[in-house]
Amino acid sequence: MPSATPTPATVTRARQHLALWLDLVRWDRPAGWLLLLWPTLAALWLAAGGFPGWRLLAVFSAGTVLMRSAGCAVNDVADAEFDRHVQRTARRPVTSGRMRRGEALAVGAGLALLAFALVLLTNPLTIALSVSALLIAIAYPYTKRWLALPQAYLGVAFSFGIPMAFAAVDDSVPLLAWWLLLGNLFWVLAYDTEYAMVDRADDLRIGIRTSAITFGRFDVAAVMASYALYLLAWLAAGLRLGLGWPFVVGVLAAAAMALWHGGLIRGRDPARCFTAFRHNHWLGFAVFAGIVASYALR
Repeated sequence: MPSATPTPATVTRARQHLALWLDLVRWDRPAGWLLLLWPTLAALWLAAGGFPGWRLLAVFSAGTVLMRSAGCAVNDVADAEFDRHVQRTARRPVTSGRMRRGEALAVGAGLALLAFALVLLTNPLTIALSVSALLIAIAYPYTKRWLALPQAYLGVAFSFGIPMAFAAVDDSVPLLAWWLLLGNLFWVLAYDTEYAMVDRADDLRIGIRTSAITFGRFDVAAVMASYALYLLAWLAAGLRLGLGWPFVVGVLAAAAMALWHGGLIRGRDPARCFTAFRHNHWLGFAVFAGIVASYALR
């Protein structure tokens, strides 16, 4: 009888294929899912008035990572024809031809189903909102064909964990949740405009619409104004909820980071713009940490 032990060549191919899947979902670039994680967890803490419990913390943390990974797979399939003309994205698995589109979609669907299985541990309202969040996320890649500010649409997609968090805790979505979503939308607009500034020359050449192109010479001013609107919206919400000085310190730390980013992007150098984008998750963490500390010290 033939041996059931895998041959070295089989093991090598399996490892290479796993590496390809990890590359597809940007596993080695955690900044993307951290940008989704911090506002979602912050909303959980605000909704619960403190620590939300291990179950919800695990559901939303794992769900955020899974959905962001699924979104990367769908985005790469949708943008494959554009990405091949952009130097930074030309080597992505689907774009480079190392992975078939069907396989990428299957990976994305599998990850989305795992995330949905986690949401089933919550309540009907959260489940319904998760379906809306999925549809919004799937549509995002195509907005770059016709929307002047696709980054604003992305802001909705990347902020939808906020109303879901409130729904999971309270079985309702108060006006506060939508206010926080609106504020977070401006943060997404800020950091994704920085991201778009990296590829502006390529995007102009291939005809993709981005906020960096739409804002033109006012791009830096728009980024800084968006940072300010985000921080002011969350500061107002936190003060209304009676959060103390640790929250204010967290917001001030985030504001200092935003000012640093403004210095980085002022010259519109692509490398410095990308540095600003990659470090945005620390800005979101500062706000989240301020919220956690405020409740912990009450």
